Amino acid sequence: MKKIVMFSTLMVGATGSLLAQEESKKSLLISGYAELYYQQDFNNPKSNTRPGFVYSHNRNNEVSLNLGMIKAAYETPYTRANLGFGVGSYMNANYIAEPGVLKNIYEANIGVKLSKNHNLWLDAGILPSHIGVESAIGADCYTLTRSMMADNSPYFETGAKLSYGTANGKWTMAILALNGWQRIQRVDGNTTPAFGHQLTFRPSAKVTLNSSSFIGNDFPESERRMRYFHNLYGQFQVSEQFALIAGFDIGAQQKEKGSNKYATWYTPALIAKYSPTDRMSIAARGEYYKDKNGVIVTTKTENGFQTFGASLNVDYQILPNVVWRTELKNLNSKDAVFAQRDNQMKKNNSSLVTALTVRF
Repeated sequence: MKKIVMFSTLMVGATGSLLAQEESKKSLLISGYAELYYQQDFNNPKSNTRPGFVYSHNRNNEVSLNLGMIKAAYETPYTRANLGFGVGSYMNANYIAEPGVLKNIYEANIGVKLSKNHNLWLDAGILPSHIGVESAIGADCYTLTRSMMADNSPYFETGAKLSYGTANGKWTMAILALNGWQRIQRVDGNTTPAFGHQLTFRPSAKVTLNSSSFIGNDFPESERRMRYFHNLYGQFQVSEQFALIAGFDIGAQQKEKGSNKYATWYTPALIAKYSPTDRMSIAARGEYYKDKNGVIVTTKTENGFQTFGASLNVDYQILPNVVWRTELKNLNSKDAVFAQRDNQMKKNNSSLVTALTVRF
């Protein structure tokens, strides 16, 4: 990671506005991230693509790039901007609905500080999602692969975000106006605004509690179905060696336009990490995803998607910016939703993944 410090500046308008006095040094941060992986699905399906509800590390039986990303971040006391471009199987899976070059925009946003004395910001553009604790940057997550919870809620969003942080750093709150559920461009024919909120409380450096929501319609007006979604998680640094994340998502969506009947889904997840040494960590995850009506995960089976998941991974830090990760994962569903080599379906699926991550 490289930091470039640029010249000091003083910009004073004719009115002498204090907001124009950016006397501190401007800084531009150029960074990059890459994650190569190989995955073996023990069901040996004919397809080299993982099941449709997997949006990160979704290639099977091949060496693949999950995410290769280069990013520029610029910040002064009253402005900030981020521009990142990405390639890899993560980008292919999550940006499939976007046209042209939009498929490769990982992040593109500009922010303006609205108050001299308070941490009040307005950011707009393509933003990281305000929902969930797991991100597309695998090295920032306890586990190698993402949970079903993370893969089936937004990784990114487009719109405007008004945020405020208290002076003591304990509370952060935001309201958002969005183009939709993980969208850069709106669905054609959609004129319904979407909204979100985020409230984060950090009572100490070891505890983070977060509540986030989404309200909107992700269909054309002719098929409008309102979606209501809430994400809750807590992150706890129990000791120097042990950390824990507990999360719960719940959502409801109208079954059809104008209906007062809703299809619901929910998913709890628990992730624990133990670091016996400075270079090694071990993480275990338990999760469950219930979407009987196929709102988010469509299976066309009697019981929909009702799946338990468990994983165990070991990370080894080869260099300060290079990590080797290996994970064994098992999924077990109520219905047979996992393909095999002979085109038959199974209720369970096991996979082994190994990955190499690097930051620069």
